[in-house]
Amino acid sequence: MDPNPPHTNRTPTPSSASPSFVGTLPGLYGLRWLAALWLCLALFAPAPAQAQTLTITAALAAPGPDAGFPADSAARAVALPDEWAVSRPGFGGSLWYRVTFTPPGNLAGGELLALYIDHVCSNYRVLLNGQEIASGGRMTAPLTHNCNHPQVITLPGALLRADASTLDIQVAGHPLAQVGSRQRAGALSDIVIGPQSELAARHAQRTALQVTAPQAVGATLLLMGGFMFVLGFINRQESHLAYFGALSVGWALLDLRLWLRTLPLSHTTAEFLLVTLLGFITWVAVQFLLRYGGARLQTIDRALPVQAGLLPLSLIVAGPENLRQVATVWYALLLAEVVLASGWYLWRERPRRSFWLMGPLLLAMAVAGVIELLAQRTGQRPLAAHIAALVAPVLFVIVGLRLVQQQGRARQTVEQDKAVLEQRVAEAAAEIENNYRQLSELKVEQVTERERKRIAADLHDDLGAKLLTIVHTSDNERISTLAREALEEMRLSVRGLTGKAVRLGDALGDWRAEVVSRLNQAGIEGEWEAPEDLPQRLSARAYVQTTRILREATSNIIKHSNATLCTMKCTITDGDLLFVVQDNGDGIAPETEGRLDRGHGLASMKNRAKQLQGQCLVESGPGYGTVIRLTVPLDRATESTPGA
Repeated sequence: MDPNPPHTNRTPTPSSASPSFVGTLPGLYGLRWLAALWLCLALFAPAPAQAQTLTITAALAAPGPDAGFPADSAARAVALPDEWAVSRPGFGGSLWYRVTFTPPGNLAGGELLALYIDHVCSNYRVLLNGQEIASGGRMTAPLTHNCNHPQVITLPGALLRADASTLDIQVAGHPLAQVGSRQRAGALSDIVIGPQSELAARHAQRTALQVTAPQAVGATLLLMGGFMFVLGFINRQESHLAYFGALSVGWALLDLRLWLRTLPLSHTTAEFLLVTLLGFITWVAVQFLLRYGGARLQTIDRALPVQAGLLPLSLIVAGPENLRQVATVWYALLLAEVVLASGWYLWRERPRRSFWLMGPLLLAMAVAGVIELLAQRTGQRPLAAHIAALVAPVLFVIVGLRLVQQQGRARQTVEQDKAVLEQRVAEAAAEIENNYRQLSELKVEQVTERERKRIAADLHDDLGAKLLTIVHTSDNERISTLAREALEEMRLSVRGLTGKAVRLGDALGDWRAEVVSRLNQAGIEGEWEAPEDLPQRLSARAYVQTTRILREATSNIIKHSNATLCTMKCTITDGDLLFVVQDNGDGIAPETEGRLDRGHGLASMKNRAKQLQGQCLVESGPGYGTVIRLTVPLDRATESTPGA
């Protein structure tokens, strides 16, 4: 075949409407409408006045040495883009491409021409009319890796010919069977020749998308992953952080070729490590989803490390010539494991709030994975494929930020709980001190109680017996009455000293019997109204104080009121015991009230009610009668605190 093919000039088209690039888009059904819209906009966009490009989609190809295009070998025509896996299955090494072109005319004054190559893998050399004008690096093993880097090369005007120029491109690459990804197999995209300024802008855009952005995201993942791994390693209860940190670091290492185009390793070793790294990434990804979902399964904990060890072992056994075939099987298995773990996580988290964040993120990652699988299968990498390659690391960054936010909130909650705990500890310490003080007081109270009971026993046995003797043996009615009153008072005091609680219903019966009896003896009609069968109990102190208040009220009515009727009404209102004592007497004159306030008069009644946290109100006036309102809070009156 003639090594100098006829000119492959095509009708100059605006650079934004590159037909070879658009031709790759219909390979993905989901992107056809987007491609059609983009193409329409490009076709109807006004072309720059003097900016034209030439897209070359055919070339002669022949294997050969580094000296130059092998003119004496059997070259054959190939279409660009040219994937070796399709056009030369199993081929690896050096392949030359030759095209001839006529430089586009109508260039602005001083404008240089440039050559733009969107994808060349793994490395390249460019010769213009037999003179080398560019090289991507090492052309011998280990080859420089330029697969992800678009290239723009200035075409020196002194080397260009007015009629036709010959462009020779040497590509050194690897066969598909020896790489883990189709993107790293030998290939050359279509070639664009045009004004340097325009192609430099296109190169900058592609470099930002394919190199700069992944580098920035990878660096972020590396830093964030390292921090989260240390955080999760220190706090073993948050082990999912350690697994996510390892996942982020592992994913960042996948793009190491973007930073180091020439590795100090052989191609076989580099591919072996990259495929092995995917086994590690699957291990930590599955563990992260399980731990983040709150599950820890010993079977999976043991199986995943074993699997990560079997993967490199299988690659070693298969050898470098079968790396792609073995890796493909592992890819399917690892992908199935991640999909199952993601499905389990979403099923477990469906009732929770985190589902609405992780669900869309995992779905977006799945869509990006499908696009990448299609790109690997078809060998075409449209714009959507490059964007999809950024989806996973960007989503990792989002999830990492979410985890850091949750960790910050958790630590804030812990600090708040710690403050609450410290407060409760302080309260507990204060309560312990209070209990100790109360215990000390209780011991004093117990001693006092024993002394009270001893005094009460002495009063009952000695003084009570003597007063009872006086009551039954005295011939003087006055002395006998006083002795009887003293005996009743002594019995009341003894009851107060013993501290024995009294049932409220029994207390009301005692008070009714005493008050009505005394009023009848004084010729005053007594009316008593009170509820029956009350279950509450009164402390001895409340019983004694209330009894003395009622006795004092009855004595004042008998001695000072000149009443003929006295009504006593007892009710329970809002937890209070309420007595209303009302007579139809003369009322309390100012001079009489002064005498009653001395000794055991009205002041004594009010003071006793105050000791019970209640109150005693007296309403009276000359010719109006007297109304005494006694209120005793039952919640305090039912306490069993002794005392008189």
